Amino acid sequence: MGCDGGTIPKRHELVKGPKKVEKVDKNAELLAKWKFCALSQERLRRPIVSCELGRLYNKDVVIEYLLDKSAERPNADAVAHIRGTKDIKELNLTDNPEWEGERRNAKGDIYEDIHRGMFICPVVGLEMNGKHRFCYLQTCGCVFSERALKEVKTEICHKCGDPFEDDNIIVLNGTKEEVEKQREKMEERRAKAKTKKSKKTKAAESESTPAASKGAAKPPPADTAGRSSMLNGDGSSQSAVAGPSGSSSSSKSSKSSTSSATKRSIQDLEEKSEAFKSLFTTHSSAKRSKDQMSNWVTHTPYHF
Repeated sequence: MGCDGGTIPKRHELVKGPKKVEKVDKNAELLAKWKFCALSQERLRRPIVSCELGRLYNKDVVIEYLLDKSAERPNADAVAHIRGTKDIKELNLTDNPEWEGERRNAKGDIYEDIHRGMFICPVVGLEMNGKHRFCYLQTCGCVFSERALKEVKTEICHKCGDPFEDDNIIVLNGTKEEVEKQREKMEERRAKAKTKKSKKTKAAESESTPAASKGAAKPPPADTAGRSSMLNGDGSSQSAVAGPSGSSSSSKSSKSSTSSATKRSIQDLEEKSEAFKSLFTTHSSAKRSKDQMSNWVTHTPYHF
């Protein structure tokens, strides 16, 4: 069967075979990882930060994400493990003097080397373009090539002099296996940090509870102790609980009771004479009737 014009279709035009697997261009992949932000896909510009998995971001983009996580972003999975600014580290990068960037003249036909890196290793001088493995230190954020760390073995940073350990080294844009290993290390560090926080909180609670128990074990004040003992009718318990203050208060109360008792019974004492008894107001001579009582008179009366 033919089409218009007498053309005869061939077999590969009618029968569709299996689709060919599209191969990712390595150069494009390197450009996307080492020259563009992993979240916004914009060109990297200072300040540049990295996470614990070794991905590169623009700092302002990550801060915008942390401020508003509800906003829809195409590459939100790349920053799902970032909880705050403590999970990222600003990188201390060394500029490549041969990289012109936007400074070069774009007029005319100029060959542009896509493998030219914006930054280099300060020790060996290798370009940070994806062909060489680079890593950074979590302590200070300085970036070096892996070759420099292997050739010049030291426990001090080559650039700023801060000490570091092997666990502080994080590979930038590593392979899938390396990313999984770094993710496991990240989870271990976070778990250790949680245990430390829980221990600190428990220690603070244990310190506060003995102080509260000591405050609760203090004896009640003398007044309350005396009142409770008076209600119970136990004088000995008052002296034992209240201490010296309780004993002084009990002695005062006993003196007042004895003095009142003597005042009330002074007239009944047969040993005392009538002259002595007449000195007190309780004597019969001190009592007067209503007829004997005079009215109140002012010194300067006024009559209107």
